[in-house]
Amino acid sequence: MTEDSSADLHFSGALERLGECDPNVAVAKAKEKLDSLDSVTLNIAVTGETGAGKSAFINAFRGLNDDDDNSAPTGITETTKQVTMYTHPSKSNVRLWDLPGTGMPDFKANKFLKEVKLETYDLFIIISSERFKENDVFLAKEIEKKQKRFYFVRTKIDNDIRSVAKKRNFDEQKVLCTIREDCQRNVKELGNPRVFLISSYDLGKYDFQDLVDTLELDLPENKRFALVQSVPVSSLAMLEKKKEVMEKFIWLAALASGLVAVIPVPLLPVVIDKMVLTTYLVHCHYVLGLNEKSLIKLSERMNKPLSQLKAAIKSPLALAVVDKLTIRPRTSVAKPVKSLEDLLDAKFLATSFITASEAFKFTFTVLRGALNDMINDMKQVLQAAGLNE
Repeated sequence: MTEDSSADLHFSGALERLGECDPNVAVAKAKEKLDSLDSVTLNIAVTGETGAGKSAFINAFRGLNDDDDNSAPTGITETTKQVTMYTHPSKSNVRLWDLPGTGMPDFKANKFLKEVKLETYDLFIIISSERFKENDVFLAKEIEKKQKRFYFVRTKIDNDIRSVAKKRNFDEQKVLCTIREDCQRNVKELGNPRVFLISSYDLGKYDFQDLVDTLELDLPENKRFALVQSVPVSSLAMLEKKKEVMEKFIWLAALASGLVAVIPVPLLPVVIDKMVLTTYLVHCHYVLGLNEKSLIKLSERMNKPLSQLKAAIKSPLALAVVDKLTIRPRTSVAKPVKSLEDLLDAKFLATSFITASEAFKFTFTVLRGALNDMINDMKQVLQAAGLNE
C-alpha cells in the first residue's frame, strides 16, 4: 500500500470512527479525544516488604535517579510510613503510589487494607528483593478480591548476578532461571503467576520490557497509551513500542488541526492550525526521550558524554523542537537552527489546499515523516549510548 492510499484510508475512516458527519464537529471530537488520551489517569500501586526496593523502582519507572528532585526517598531502612503519590515528571496523569512496607514487625493486615484502599488503583506491582513471602501472597489475594490485577516483580537482580559472577562455571541464564523458579514456588498457590526479574538501575536488562508488554495488554486502550508514553526509553524494543503508540495519534492530530473546518465559501483554502501540530511534535520529543533531562539520565547511566548523545540528533524538525524548548540563550558559536514555526510554514504555505482530503493527506504525511525522523534520531542516540540491541 502506498503512503497516499494509506492516508486516504485514514481520512475516509476518521470521520466514521468519530461517529460524526459534520466536519466541524469531527474536528472538535478529534481535539477532545486527543485531550482525553493525554489526560486519562493511570494509578499504579507499588507494594511489598520493607527494603525490597519499592522507591527505587518508582524512581526508575519515572526516569529519575534516587537523588533527583521529587524522587521517592530510598534507604536501607523503611522510608515509606504512609501512602505517598509520585507523579510522572512529564506525564502528570501517570501516578505511582508508594505503599507502606509490609515487613515491619508491627504490620497489621486489616489496618493496612483500610489505609491503602485497594480499589483506588488500576494495578499493583508487588515487589520483593528476595523470595516472596506470606504477606505478599496475602496482598495478592486481597487484590484479587477487588478484581484488580497484580504483578510480582523481583528486584535487585544486578546485585544477585554480581555476587556470583566470579564463580567457576558462572552462567547468567541459569542463575536467572534459579531465581525465577525459587520465587514462583512461593506464590504457586495463586495459580503460578509470572515473576518479572528487573534491575531498577538498568531497565534495559532482564524483564522490564516484558513487564511493560504485559501491563499494556492488560490495560484498556486509553490507559495503555498513558503507560507506554510514560516509561523511559531503555532499549530499541521500547522505542519501537513508543513509535506504535505515537503513530496512532497522527490521524487524530491531523484532524484536530482543523483540516476539515472548511469555511463554506467556494475555492477558499483550508486553514491548518499549526499549534496542534507543534504540540504533537513537542509531545513526541518528550515521549521518545529526546529532551535534555532524558538524555542526561541516559548519559549518566551509560557513562557516555552528553555531547555525544546530543550530536546524534540531526533531523531539522527534531533540532527545531530542541531549539524551541531551550531556555538558555544560544551562544555565538552555536549552529543556527531553523525554527519549528518556519519549518511548518515552509511545508504548508508552499501548498494550497482546496479540499479537506488533500490537506489531511499532506498533513498526515508530514507528521508521519517527522515522527520517523525523530525515531531515527533516537535510534542513533541509543547507538551512541551503546544500546543498539
